[in-house]
Amino acid sequence: MFNYVIDEELKLKLLMPEHARPMFALVERSRARLRQWLPWVDGVTEQAHLETFIKNSVRQGSENGGFSAGLWVREELAGIIGYHEIDWHNRSVGIGYWLGEGYEGKGYMTSACRVFVDYALLEMDLNRVEIRCATGNRTSRAIPERLGFVFEGVIRQAEKLPSGYVNHAVYGLLRSEWKLLG
Repeated sequence: MFNYVIDEELKLKLLMPEHARPMFALVERSRARLRQWLPWVDGVTEQAHLETFIKNSVRQGSENGGFSAGLWVREELAGIIGYHEIDWHNRSVGIGYWLGEGYEGKGYMTSACRVFVDYALLEMDLNRVEIRCATGNRTSRAIPERLGFVFEGVIRQAEKLPSGYVNHAVYGLLRSEWKLLG
């Protein structure tokens, strides 16, 4: 089971069914900000939707296809980070993440992403990690930039949000580059 203590106030815990309640509360408190960048937010109208997400995440992890973890700050759920489906043939994976209202700008997600990159490249022996985010989401884009990812380009109209289509900035990092940064 993946559980990781980053420091005295920050932990990563594998998502489990009992996390659906605090996760739904966090989405509710953060809904206006999250819906600006995440297409699934408006579809999460009850805790059962997150119970299904967590159940699917646990199944994906049991099938060696990646997993999601809660980011806990002083025992309160602050956000979610996870691997998208792992491409074992090409030894690559994408990372997705979001933070709840009031937790931004404190370096929490950068620390969590660093752990996920280490785990993917050094523990799972993958070769490439990718992060995609809306080009206008400067807060999200700052994370791969701080971690030394290479900006690889833009995918036009990659995602439909309530406000319309957004372009995605694509960032990539190779195992050989990560070892040099370490």
